[in-house]
Parts: sequence; C-alpha cells; structure tokens
Amino acid sequence: MSLAPDDHRRKLLMAAFQMPSVQTMVSRKSSITNAFVSAIIPVIVPTHDEIEEALRILGMEPHDVQCAYCGDKASEWDHLRPLVLDRRPTGYVSEIANLVPSCGKCNQSKGNKPWREWMVSSARLSPTGRGIAGVADRIGKLEKYAQWRSPTRIDFESVLGRDGWEHDWSLCEAVIEQLRRCQDVADTLRAQIGNSLKC
Repeated sequence: MSLAPDDHRRKLLMAAFQMPSVQTMVSRKSSITNAFVSAIIPVIVPTHDEIEEALRILGMEPHDVQCAYCGDKASEWDHLRPLVLDRRPTGYVSEIANLVPSCGKCNQSKGNKPWREWMVSSARLSPTGRGIAGVADRIGKLEKYAQWRSPTRIDFESVLGRDGWEHDWSLCEAVIEQLRRCQDVADTLRAQIGNSLKC
C-alpha cells in the first residue's frame, strides 16, 4: 500500500528536520575530566628533524600534510594513544611520538578508541565506515609510526605524591558534583518554562 501524497510529504519533512539533542551539564563529565587531565599533561615540542622523520614514515611532505587515518587534508594532530580512558589519565603526553596528523572528522569519530580497531570499524566517520580506499596501507604506515619511538608515559601519582594526586581528583569530582546540582535546578526550570508555553 503506497502513502498518499500528503502523507509522503509529511514523512519527508519529518526526516529532513532533526531536533538538536537536549544537552545536560552532567553529559559534560568527560569534558571536565579531559580538561583536568589536559591541564597537567606536559607538551614536548618536536625538533625539525623529528617532524621530518615523522612525515617521512607517514609518507607525507610538509607542504601536503594529510590525515593519517583517511587521507583528507589534515587540520590538527590527534593523540594516537589516548590521554584519558575511563575518566583517568593513561600517562601518555602530548609529543610527536604520540601525535599524528588528522582531519576533524576522524579526530572526533576516533575519540579515545584504539586507533587500529576504530579504523576498520563501521563507526560513524571512521575510514572504513566512510568507504575510504587504502585503509590497510594507512594502517601499515601507522604501525611503523607507532614503533618508531617509545612514547613517554608518566605515573602521575608517583610524580605528584598520593596527596597531591588525590587532591586534584577531588577537585574534579567536586566540579562534577556541582554540575549535577546545577542540572537538577535546570531540569526544574525547563519544566517550568515548558509548562508556561502550554497556557
């Protein structure tokens, strides 16, 4: 049974329009954690020779830096190994041994997933999910890159001491708890505002 023209048009209109998802303050818990970790992560600036070698391994030239994952024009450098997993720092830092050129689509899609698994997954915007050609070749180059040099890994608690480390995390948890309280107020206010529209 086919849809009447008006029903078909309504269905198309509803498919064309998507309401933005309701944002909550609590959904920003990962962002807050990442901010706390990023604020203490050391940044080791590479030398010209290190950049030259990194690009050579990835098969790129400085005038044509591409996303190591999909081949699009690179817009940023992504942490090959995540800085945060399960809301705790992994110990990796921002340095060329842990950074590869990336496009925004790949960087956002990959998040903190293991790069190889993500590349061959059907995740939204992953190279395989987008049907990008040459994924196996890109994986081979990234494997060589990952073996190029050992990345720095820090045990933050041993460097900062247990008290210093626990204090930093207690501040992070306090911010998240405050967001929960703020979200309770926001939920009440949204309901009140919604009810006023029904008058």
